[in-house]
Amino acid sequence: MYQSTDICGVNPIAAMPFTSQGELDYSSFSRMLEHLATAGIQGLTLFGIASEFPKLDDNERLLLSNQFLSDLRGSGVFRAISVTDHSTEVAMKRARDYQKRGADALMLLPPFFLQPSPEAILHHIFSVLEAVDIPVMVQYAPGETGLAITPAQLAEVATRYPHAVFKIECNPPVAYTREFLQQAPQASVLNGYAGLYMLQMLEAGGKGVMPGCSFSEIYVQIYQRWQQGEKAAAQELHQQLLPWIQRWMTHCEYIIQVEKTILQRRGIIATDYCRHPGWSLTEQDRLMIDSFISTFAL
Repeated sequence: MYQSTDICGVNPIAAMPFTSQGELDYSSFSRMLEHLATAGIQGLTLFGIASEFPKLDDNERLLLSNQFLSDLRGSGVFRAISVTDHSTEVAMKRARDYQKRGADALMLLPPFFLQPSPEAILHHIFSVLEAVDIPVMVQYAPGETGLAITPAQLAEVATRYPHAVFKIECNPPVAYTREFLQQAPQASVLNGYAGLYMLQMLEAGGKGVMPGCSFSEIYVQIYQRWQQGEKAAAQELHQQLLPWIQRWMTHCEYIIQVEKTILQRRGIIATDYCRHPGWSLTEQDRLMIDSFISTFAL
């Protein structure tokens, strides 16, 4: 069984392939998982924001999670599934079910609908952590949720629950992470936000990155260079990537669509359809994507 300290490295969020009619494309999903399992990543997470989780129905989530767990079994890639329910009771049931069905870890998006109190949010986090014994990546994404959690509140979670891991993606996250790790030095921290702050977060004590999944190989190369002590080479490659992801991360729906289009252009999924409401790419965006794929030889 995985421990919280085992969760490190490059852990992308799985994209969600659809047909051109907006139905789930399970064949493309399976093909994408097969590709990612050989890309050098350490883990993969389903139902993150990049998975378009609010646009899926309950039956689709059940089928997708079963396929995700089955296809990646024995791959050496740890399989995490995100619990996104706004009800504490439902989130606890969902967490237990994912653990029972074989998830190696969970990710937890704290509730934000109708602005629950800080006490209610902590109760939700604590309840889910107490419902399971596999690692739980507690997600902090205030830009997307409108919810602020202080480093001290997060440190309280880390102190009470050794199997908690923390995905910190406030913007910028580095000072927040340093303050958090000062209060909870034993905690494991990952960073999302397309890896914009990947190297700064590793320098601050972070353990890994959780970007989208369409060009995971680039993040793997950066991480490997960092791990091998080749920090200048890691910095050089990250600087090369930065202008692209800085532009695409100006809106979540923008980078979700871009990543889907990259997956489609690479032949990994059949279409780049995103369920509505979404983001419409311009012709300039599509030319940029072609240039990106060529630049990084994807």
